[in-house]
Amino acid sequence: MPPRVFSRICRQPRARLWAVAGVAALAFLVVLEIAARRYGERGPLTNQAREAVFAPASGPLLYAGLALTMVVLTWRQRFVAAGAAIGIDLAFALVRWAAGATVTEGHSFGNGALWVILGCAVVALTRRTGPDRVLLLKGVGLGLLLVAGRKTGDAWLLITSRTRPDVLDPYVATADRALGNPSWVMGRLVEATAPVGPHLLDWVYAQLAVAAAVAALYQLRNVADERRFPRHHLVRTFLLIGLLGPAVYMIFPVVGPVFLYGTGAFGTGGEEWAVATIWPDALPPLAPPHPVTYDGVTPRNCMPSLHTAWAVTIFIHTRRSPRLLRYAGTFWLVATLTATLGFGYHYGIDLLAGVVFAVTIEAALRSFDRGWDRSGTVLVAHGAAVFAAILASSRYLSLEMARDPWVFGPLLLLATASVVHGYVRATRRWEPAPAAPAPQAEPRLEPA
Repeated sequence: MPPRVFSRICRQPRARLWAVAGVAALAFLVVLEIAARRYGERGPLTNQAREAVFAPASGPLLYAGLALTMVVLTWRQRFVAAGAAIGIDLAFALVRWAAGATVTEGHSFGNGALWVILGCAVVALTRRTGPDRVLLLKGVGLGLLLVAGRKTGDAWLLITSRTRPDVLDPYVATADRALGNPSWVMGRLVEATAPVGPHLLDWVYAQLAVAAAVAALYQLRNVADERRFPRHHLVRTFLLIGLLGPAVYMIFPVVGPVFLYGTGAFGTGGEEWAVATIWPDALPPLAPPHPVTYDGVTPRNCMPSLHTAWAVTIFIHTRRSPRLLRYAGTFWLVATLTATLGFGYHYGIDLLAGVVFAVTIEAALRSFDRGWDRSGTVLVAHGAAVFAAILASSRYLSLEMARDPWVFGPLLLLATASVVHGYVRATRRWEPAPAAPAPQAEPRLEPA
């Protein structure tokens, strides 16, 4: 971006925050790129740049990002942008076919969506001025952030696997007895529904970001007409969860029951690192837990369950949507919870931590938007305290929790429910009451 254009944008008060956020995000991506390079892997910036030419790893997500960018465009501009993206993808497909190249990894589409998003950025900087330029740049940033969030998460997961050789799964597995070991129970149920159930759940689990984009599109449907974004929307919470969650992975590294007690995801051969290949058929013996060394490849991405946190956020943000979206948000939440447990990716306590994590971040963003007051501060502090208590009890009271499940199980559920209940009460108080309908005047009778 030319310095003169950048300085002109930053003179607008509301654009300064966006400019600072953009610079901070770029610096964060650069740090992750350097960290990934130290371990011999490509970082988020390199992976994103490669998708402009090579087969993208996230084709549907790139089109979801393009859809978010198009919320700032008129309907005519949307048709042009979508047509250009499809045309570019067809051109790439023809070139690959002519060159005899086959797509073995990733998707055969998505390059066009990325090119159009970048083209919108060029148009904003060269052909737009004032508020129109800022609005279009916000749309571009929203689309790119959705895609960059996926690349950032991949880099974070790589760092967790290389820097945290020891995992704390035995502690969580022991503490999970207080909840009745739901991962073992759900794992057997999912196996009983094979092959239809696992394939459906795997698709739902993999396309969570696309579901979030669909819900966000409804929230942002009026941006082009109103020429501004709503104060609070799903994408903000979704991205903040993805940014903060991996930091907890570094503090509490856990790989999941299918890896430490099974054969790896979908039987990918993790027996050599597993302490026992018993999931989901038998429980590990009850004994004092201790850290266990695991491989340097599997991400330590269980505590908290970010898939649960994201699904909870989608559920929250679809409550004021049409009936179809409300049903879809409920279905995605239930299916995601089933998949995370049924595939052995998470323990039950991971899911409770994910719920508290999502609700606390959502409450913090809403409090920031409306101005911090006592109710918002208390709610966020309560959520943070419950989240820390779940982590601490899983680490230091796991054996006691396993021995007294009828005490600690209800306590875990009640603590989680208290955060959810506090959020529901607070949002009802924060939301403006619907305006009462104006009284209709009585018809006046004219004299004959």
